[in-house]
Amino acid sequence: MRTLRKSLIFAATGAALVVGCKGTQVLFNEVIPETDDKRTTAQYTGYVFKPALVPATDQNVAQLKVPAGFTITKFAEGLGKPRMLVVSQTGNVYVTDREAGTVTLVRDADQDGRAEEKRTVLSLKQVHGITIHKGTMYLITVKEVYSASINADGSLGQPQMLINDLPDGGQHPNRTLAFGPDGMMYITVGSTCNACDEPNPESATILRANADGSNRKIFAKGLRNTIGFGWHPQTQELFGMDHGIDWLGDNEQKEEVNSIKQNADYGWPYIYGEGKYNPADRPPGDTTYQQYLQKTTLPLLTYLAHSAPIAMIFYTGNQFPAEYRNDAFVALHGSWNRSNPVGYKLVRLHFENGKPVRFQDFVNGFLINNDNSMFGRPVGISQYQDGSLLFTDDYNGVIYRVAYTR
Repeated sequence: MRTLRKSLIFAATGAALVVGCKGTQVLFNEVIPETDDKRTTAQYTGYVFKPALVPATDQNVAQLKVPAGFTITKFAEGLGKPRMLVVSQTGNVYVTDREAGTVTLVRDADQDGRAEEKRTVLSLKQVHGITIHKGTMYLITVKEVYSASINADGSLGQPQMLINDLPDGGQHPNRTLAFGPDGMMYITVGSTCNACDEPNPESATILRANADGSNRKIFAKGLRNTIGFGWHPQTQELFGMDHGIDWLGDNEQKEEVNSIKQNADYGWPYIYGEGKYNPADRPPGDTTYQQYLQKTTLPLLTYLAHSAPIAMIFYTGNQFPAEYRNDAFVALHGSWNRSNPVGYKLVRLHFENGKPVRFQDFVNGFLINNDNSMFGRPVGISQYQDGSLLFTDDYNGVIYRVAYTR
């Protein structure tokens, strides 16, 4: 039997104290047995806290914090609810809006750091993920993958359906896709629920397929919702950030940085974090938690629970100082089920010898008024042609540009 002690009602040396009607104090232990022939007991305190949305005024944007030598400005605005974005070789920026079902072309023709053109180039219901591979654009909705030619004027050709039977979206419908160093298409499929036994084995996975959508197979599983992922530029190793389980308290489950390997199982929904048991979901059949833990690949690094990592990219440009090359940037959309909000920022994920070692704030300050209000929730990130970074905010409809000017 495994017994865990957590601070659930009143913090007291890693356990909780329940005060009875006569003033006596009874120690509450979380008990998660290996098999279901013994009782399971657990108690958690959950919150809903959503900071108020305020406009992204010039005054608010001016107080955003970036490292010394960097500047942050609006690249484009008035974009509805922009999500993921990609930059073509000619500098055209394409951004998706899943709610509107559109792909918008944003262009800074005079290269002054602010786009003067924006036009819808494609309507596609629930389009979210977007990438360009060998001059062709690839797009993903909840259940479909499409390819489309890119015309000389930046417009897109008629999309061609490659896949039409991805699992239902459920709680996590925001699919993403990218092409790996092997030329294969990688597709993220989040779980349909917070934590449950999925009836479709392709849910809570990363899939891999040929560029034409054929030969689709599960590449890795047990990933609750890995939207942001990418390959280290030097080692070609695949890394991703997975969303932790909700309603396990303010500080659980932490967001995970995983080294994603073929055929690996990352534990969801039974094992989370550094090998902890999820009391609500027991491994199937006669498998014990310990047995499932033994075949689970644990995270290399974790981050504050409920921060909601979305996009993740590795920096390969020349504009930023040399020490930024081959580090990753992650957009944290921000918490909604935590007593004190976290996320709402861009963070830098430092790599040393090809491995992630620590996080550092890169763009911070979207939370204002003592964290009771916010004016931005970062979503997608892309490296612009000049080596600056672009990232979207899907609440005030802005694309921001972060440049190094020193």
